[in-house]
Order: sequence, then C-alpha cells, then structure tokens
Amino acid sequence: MDVIYRIIQQSAIGPRPEWLQKLVIGLFLAIVLTLLSMLGVLLTLGQHAHFSYGY
Repeated sequence: MDVIYRIIQQSAIGPRPEWLQKLVIGLFLAIVLTLLSMLGVLLTLGQHAHFSYGY
C-alpha cells in the first residue's frame, strides 16, 4: 500500500486534495473495468457476431 501511496504522491494528482485523488482513481478504475468487461463479452460472444464491410 505504501508503494501505491508513493506513486500517487509523485504523480500529477499528488498535490491535489484527497477527494479529487479518489475521484480520479475511481474514474480510472471504472474505465478499466468497463473495458475489461467489454473485452470479456467480445471474447465470449464475438464468434457469433457478423461484420460486413462495404457500402
């Protein structure tokens, strides 16, 4: 946990208030979890998807 605290303090959000740090980290985690869940859906259901390229 000390490593994470040190990384946050030495990053661009280090001098910001604690509530803003938590907001930024929460937003980042929400984006990462959304992307991972989309990847999981694509890997499980992607074989049934039909893509057509053209006009």
